[in-house]
Amino acid sequence: MRPGTASRSAGAAGAPSRTAAGGRALTSVAAGGRYEEPADLPRLWHVTLSVSGAQAPLTEVRRGLEQLAHDHPFLLTSRYAGDHAEIRYWEEARDLHDAAAVALRLWGEHRQTAKLPPWEIVGLEVIDRETYHQRVAEGYGPPPASPVGVHPF
Repeated sequence: MRPGTASRSAGAAGAPSRTAAGGRALTSVAAGGRYEEPADLPRLWHVTLSVSGAQAPLTEVRRGLEQLAHDHPFLLTSRYAGDHAEIRYWEEARDLHDAAAVALRLWGEHRQTAKLPPWEIVGLEVIDRETYHQRVAEGYGPPPASPVGVHPF
């Protein structure tokens, strides 16, 4: 069988079962019924990672954050000063635990390759997409990252 082709086994009603391009089974919804997303599908999480440490030259901090953004284009925006920085981005993960685990590894795993300062993580916020948009709409959340990129505080 070619990749992406459906199995020809018959279902309970004698109709062949079909799969979507990602290999998931297609789901039908009875008239009047509601479709509910499976719980294990990835969701979008807004991550704010704060790091801090000893004073470092601004040019080196900026260059390191730009390299990190180049290596990982999912980074939305970074703000920095000589002794701290904040990185904001969207992460696709199954749940908050997975999104937080990735965020907590980000700085340490890329400190060498991006030549980031030897700072420690001092803050982490991970919120779901709905909460992010609700906060922005109510005026007390972080403003949408604009302009995108690496900027001084």
